[in-house]
Amino acid sequence: MARTLAQFTITPVGDGDYTLHLEDEDGETLEFTAGYEQLDLIVEAIEEQLDSDEEDVLGVDDDEDEAEIEE
Repeated sequence: MARTLAQFTITPVGDGDYTLHLEDEDGETLEFTAGYEQLDLIVEAIEEQLDSDEEDVLGVDDDEDEAEIEE
């Protein structure tokens, strides 16, 4: 069963590496080491997912946004 993310931190550890701490709602923390490239891929994946879900979650209509910009 999937856990619910409560919080996370990203800490630089030098040489382009970072430590990710992912804490669930029960207070259990998982720790991962990731490089810059891996974090960049995570960011891209999150952005793509949020962009694809934006209309459903936020009720955003791209046509309305474009009309407001043109005004």
